[in-house]
Amino acid sequence: MARAKETPNKIPILDITLQDLVDGLEDELLVIDSNYRVIFANSATLRKFQEGDESPIGRLCYEVFHDRDTPCSPPLWKCPLREVLQKGHSSTVVHSQHTLGADKYIKVSAYPLRDHYGNTKHIVELRRDVSAERELESQILRRHHQLLALSHISSAISGLWDLDAILRIALDNVLEIINGDIGGILLLDEETKKLHYRAQRGLSARFAQEVRMRIGEGIGGRVAQTGEPILLDDISKDPRAVHPDLISAEGLKGFISIPLKAKDKVIGVMNLTSHVAGRFSADDVSLLSSIGDYLGTAIDQARLYDRLAKAGERYQTLLQHSLAAQEDERKRIARELHDETSQSLTSLTLNLQAIIQMAEMKGVDDTELMEKLKATHSYAIHAGHEVVKLMKELRPTLLDELGLPAAIHRYAKDTLQAKGIEVSAEFIGAEKRLPPEVEVTLFRVAQGVIGNILEHSMARNASIRLVCSARECLLYIEDDGKGFNVNKIKRVDPSGRGAGLFTMKERVKLVGGVCRIDSRPRKGTRVEVKVPL
Repeated sequence: MARAKETPNKIPILDITLQDLVDGLEDELLVIDSNYRVIFANSATLRKFQEGDESPIGRLCYEVFHDRDTPCSPPLWKCPLREVLQKGHSSTVVHSQHTLGADKYIKVSAYPLRDHYGNTKHIVELRRDVSAERELESQILRRHHQLLALSHISSAISGLWDLDAILRIALDNVLEIINGDIGGILLLDEETKKLHYRAQRGLSARFAQEVRMRIGEGIGGRVAQTGEPILLDDISKDPRAVHPDLISAEGLKGFISIPLKAKDKVIGVMNLTSHVAGRFSADDVSLLSSIGDYLGTAIDQARLYDRLAKAGERYQTLLQHSLAAQEDERKRIARELHDETSQSLTSLTLNLQAIIQMAEMKGVDDTELMEKLKATHSYAIHAGHEVVKLMKELRPTLLDELGLPAAIHRYAKDTLQAKGIEVSAEFIGAEKRLPPEVEVTLFRVAQGVIGNILEHSMARNASIRLVCSARECLLYIEDDGKGFNVNKIKRVDPSGRGAGLFTMKERVKLVGGVCRIDSRPRKGTRVEVKVPL
């Protein structure tokens, strides 16, 4: 910048071209002497002064711009001119001003003007309104704070599915974020259409139990109805509040009510309050609204998970009853086959044998008749064997009489070895009887696997191993057959394919166990079952 021409006891005269240059600046530019007196101002500065106002030229800068009797000093404002005069280098400060209900920020940059001896004689001051930049910075910081708060709460409740735990932890974190200690979360009951406290901090038990609000009733009810937050300086003075006696007894004043939304539907409200009036601000509302939207979604997911869990429990109960009914029905049919069908077939067989013997003794010479009698006798014997086999399928007597190892071993030998499949078996620690539900489960699994080996595997060898301890039983059944791709069987087809595997796994699951099937094409199949005792 061109240096001002100085004349003794006169205001420096600036070059005309420099005057034109500084008048084109949007920033306010001043030249101030070492006594804080304004000796020059550009057009941007002069435009601030209304017609009739005294010109700033020749006046003290702190008098013109800050209406002070003395130069600016800490802690109110830091004076950049003083630093330039004392240290000889430039200085920048930001002054805040509160005018007409709004905060205004002025950035003041001061630069030294030196004479030919290097002494600072005057100071150039540039003044710029940075209120918009400060507001933008403030908004960015607020948004950053909101994101940090959301991240903090998200981390705290991540992986939780218990609704009460989510509400409790979320409320604690919200109160920590806003440095508060009183608040609560009210959820909307779909049946009664009323809001009630599900989690609270800093409120009396009586308040939490007695406060119930319909949609549109009171502050919280109105927030639930409109989906918009409400900020109050003092709830105890608001005529819309329900239970004013309880509010007064609790000493509640500053108040925020935030809607909790899931899929644009209000499912509850979060109330935060204080014993101090005017405790909360619009920034708090903005932050808490963001948290409310996230928390509403978390609550909705927890409720959905709870419904799924209860549906799963109902399914397990129904399945347990179904399998128990199935076992009872197997026992009933096996008993009836033994008591009625098997005995009738035995009687029929004996009668046919007696008839044949009588015919032979009397010398009946009807060859065709004798052949038919003998054929019918053979059919009756075969039917009797099939009924006995069916009774063993339904309820092997060995399971009741001798226990699980003998029942599995006999069933495997009778089923597989008769078809040319060699069977090896090993039983460790299974001498004692197991709980009936465990024995039935393991036998039915073994029965199902052995049936699959016979029907589908084309195996030559099969091995069975049962290992029991005081804590659990492990059942392994393996074959060297053609195997299959387990990943292709993900559900039960309409044809029934996959029903056996599904039922097997569900049976084991009902007694608290796990079932694992490992198989690959041309690599055989291995079934592992672990059941706790």
